[in-house]
Amino acid sequence: MKNLFARFAKDESGATAIEYGLIAALIAVVCITVWGSIGGSLNTKFTAIDTALKK
Repeated sequence: MKNLFARFAKDESGATAIEYGLIAALIAVVCITVWGSIGGSLNTKFTAIDTALKK
C-alpha cells in the first residue's frame, strides 16, 4: 500500500495533460482576440472601399 501511494505521488502524467490543456486554451484565447481585432479592421477597410467604389 505504501508503494502504491509513492507511485501515485511521483506520477506526473495527469499534470502534463492539464498543462497542455491550459496552453491550448491560452493559444485559443489569443487567436480569438487577434482575429476579432483584425476582423474589425478588415470590415472597416472593406466598407471604405465599397463606399469609394459606389461614388
